[in-house]
Parts: sequence; structure tokens; C-alpha cells
Amino acid sequence: MKKISSLLVLLALGVAPALASATTFHDVSLVDVGCSRKAAANPDTHTRDCAISCAKSGFGIFTADHQFLKFDTRGNREALEALKASHETDHIRVNVKGTVEGGTLKVSTLKLL
Repeated sequence: MKKISSLLVLLALGVAPALASATTFHDVSLVDVGCSRKAAANPDTHTRDCAISCAKSGFGIFTADHQFLKFDTRGNREALEALKASHETDHIRVNVKGTVEGGTLKVSTLKLL
């Protein structure tokens, strides 16, 4: 009986991450982590050039409820590539999909608008 209970617990722990549902954020502001506090009041004024120059701090988004979610490594890489390919100067908006774990967004897709 103990073996069955242990097996069930292990299976439940293995399945739990798979059950975490992805969330899509539409038309949200993309900002580097280093400037996130000063850009919080009006993230649309944060510039593309600043975001690229501060890329080492990582990136994230401001959600509709003004919460800042940091990106994981993949999200940081995709955000930087998108910014470098963009000709926008400010008002940097994205659609991003991923799984929220704590204050981090594990990005599965990111599209610059």
C-alpha cells in the first residue's frame, strides 16, 4: 500500500507542472528590468534604444493590473531579438504567451506589435 501511495504522489508531482496553464498577454508594454521601476508610471515612454542598452538586466512586461513580470532566459533572448529587428522608437508593445511562476513569465511565444 505504501508503494502505491508513493507512486501516486510522485505521479501527481510530475503531472502538476504539465497542468499549469499558459496565459496570453495582449498588447502589453515591454520594458527592461533595470528601468522597470522608473518606467512603471508610463511604460510607453520607455525607448527601444534604452531597452537594448539595458538588455543585460533582462526584460519583462507590465500587465493590465500594473504588475511587472520578468521573463525567463528564452523570453529575454526573444525580446532582445525582436527589439533589434524593430524600427519603433518607443511605445514598445508585445503579445506574449507563457506560464507564470512566481514573478517570472516562462515565455513560449513573443511577438512585437
